[in-house]
Amino acid sequence: MDGAEPGTVVHVVATDPAAPLDLPAWCHMTGHDYLGPVPNSADVPVYALRIAAGARPVRAGAPWHADDPGG
Repeated sequence: MDGAEPGTVVHVVATDPAAPLDLPAWCHMTGHDYLGPVPNSADVPVYALRIAAGARPVRAGAPWHADDPGG
């Protein structure tokens, strides 16, 4: 998502059964917008996120942790 303009909608394919809980929590942590499941003709779960201006960065290699450049 790095480099994408604010307002861009990203579709995430996630087969992890925890994705419906994890993705909204990650969006809450970072400040992005969770838009919910995306209906599709494929047999895979797809979720939509909208990139927010001023979202909080996450740690490289560990996107479930907020980045703390000073620590």
